[in-house]
Amino acid sequence: MSTQPTTGLDPQLIAQLTQLAQNLTPSQLAWAGGYFTGLSAQTAGTALPAGTPVGAISENILTILYGSQTGHARSVAEELAEAAKESGLAVELVSMGKFKEKNLKNVKYLAVSISTQGEGDPPDDALALWEYLNSAKAPKLNELQFSVLGLGDSSYEFFCKTGRDFDRRLEELGGKRILDRVDLDVDFDDGAEAWIPRAVAAFKSAVPENTAVPAIVGLGSPPRPPSHQYSRKKPLATRLLACQKITGRNSEKDIRHIEIDLEGSGLAYTPGDSLGVWFKNDEELVGDLLALLEIDPDSTVHVHDEPKAVKAALTENFELTQLHPAFVTDYAELTGSGALAEIAAETESLRNYADERQIIDVVREYPAKVEPEAFISLLRKLTPRLYSIASSQAEVEEEVHLTIGVVEYEAHGHYHLGGASGYLGHRLKEGEEVLIYVESNDNFRLPEDGSKPLIMIGPGTGVAPFRAFVQERATTGASGDNWLFFGNPHFTEDFLYQTEWQELLADGILTRIDLAFSRDQKEKIYVQHRIAEQAQEIWNWIQRGAHIYVCGDESRMARDVHQALLDVVQEKGGYSETEAEDFLVQLRKDGRYQKDVY
Repeated sequence: MSTQPTTGLDPQLIAQLTQLAQNLTPSQLAWAGGYFTGLSAQTAGTALPAGTPVGAISENILTILYGSQTGHARSVAEELAEAAKESGLAVELVSMGKFKEKNLKNVKYLAVSISTQGEGDPPDDALALWEYLNSAKAPKLNELQFSVLGLGDSSYEFFCKTGRDFDRRLEELGGKRILDRVDLDVDFDDGAEAWIPRAVAAFKSAVPENTAVPAIVGLGSPPRPPSHQYSRKKPLATRLLACQKITGRNSEKDIRHIEIDLEGSGLAYTPGDSLGVWFKNDEELVGDLLALLEIDPDSTVHVHDEPKAVKAALTENFELTQLHPAFVTDYAELTGSGALAEIAAETESLRNYADERQIIDVVREYPAKVEPEAFISLLRKLTPRLYSIASSQAEVEEEVHLTIGVVEYEAHGHYHLGGASGYLGHRLKEGEEVLIYVESNDNFRLPEDGSKPLIMIGPGTGVAPFRAFVQERATTGASGDNWLFFGNPHFTEDFLYQTEWQELLADGILTRIDLAFSRDQKEKIYVQHRIAEQAQEIWNWIQRGAHIYVCGDESRMARDVHQALLDVVQEKGGYSETEAEDFLVQLRKDGRYQKDVY
């Protein structure tokens, strides 16, 4: 009599799994296998494919954890996982948001890729793990060997603070640093490419030989679909379909609705994702800069060790509009300007000076004749801009839409235009080529349960992802209520997508909309004021499971909205200030309070 292997599954469940398997293609079976392997990794510490020899346990696996708000730290982690796998290492790649904290004690080899947000804060998906590491429950990690890579923006005071904090705390808990921490700026590609082989070599020498097993993908990180053949490094070359101004003639804002062609590309996206756009600098700006520096436009410089005319290099390869403090310091040294060096010597004055200027403003104030190579050595590499996607692919099919505010202003006696927004909104013509890729954002997702209510708070261009959310809910027939808070200066000039919202409201897809046009009355009214007015109803929605989303400016709007929500929880829920903050923190951990802020 034959015997069934011991599985812990009852016969009915085995039959169901067998029936499911019969309906899957080979590629789908492979995906399902990776999915359940990852699920096992989350619930049991590690997951080993069938046939793995006894003794090949979790301590011989390289665990790669990433905490990522925009997707950059995740991308670096994925590249590290691929390189480690190719070297023969067993790999477990997991988002911090999906990692079971208690399994940390089982990890022996750990690589961390993590970004820093705002005032030195961890990204949303890292909050629970960071809280655990700093709690009394944190385990001793005396057997751990680790390395940390931090991503940040040196323009901000708390550059890569989260990476530094993780690095310090892992050491405090007993971990041994296998490779020194690396902090990378916004132009992180070259630094990441240098770090990855060093990290692989360090872990390869530490992990015992002959224990490698196939790569493991953590729960929540299934194999990427074919559309992800496009990336930051390998973007899709496509064309601009439409660029339409959607603010009125007398508006103080120039906001554009952008449509980009995806026909035949296979590129896919999900509501909540961002679109990365590579852009070119304004040739007029480049010309003015070269003239001020007395540089011949045809002079040769080297980009990635390849010769290139300096005019082309400044147009295509280097950041010219976003000024960072290091440029001011380095330019003062290059030109020998004592006045500029005096500004750069004091941290606060340096940051204030840099915040109010573009690179050309510095050069206009302190012109000098410099060598081309010396000047470009001061510049950061051009990086793509990320924009919240404003469409659902279920609705618009082979297109992707954006809502972009063109940055333009007068300052220091001259007209200024944003780099990417000026390129998309003014310089790029319909039908011309544009390079794009999708940056997934797992921290800004619709609830899986379509019956859950949504509260969406997005003034100005922050309304973009909520257009995608509502399109998706309408197309898929989700039954949950949808409530939008939108604000801008004037009703007649700045009501973005007004006709669409009115039609959705009339059709019952948009349950309600609360508007805050700040300058249509004597006292300014913003979305946080509308939240306060609707405190009881907001609390009612929260009590019945609403998911809250905030998109837009981080420094002012998002903070004011957060305070308004705290007030709602205190006033209508009867919580103390501390309890209200804890309540919203728990909503964030539960995925019911999500932010896409910049």
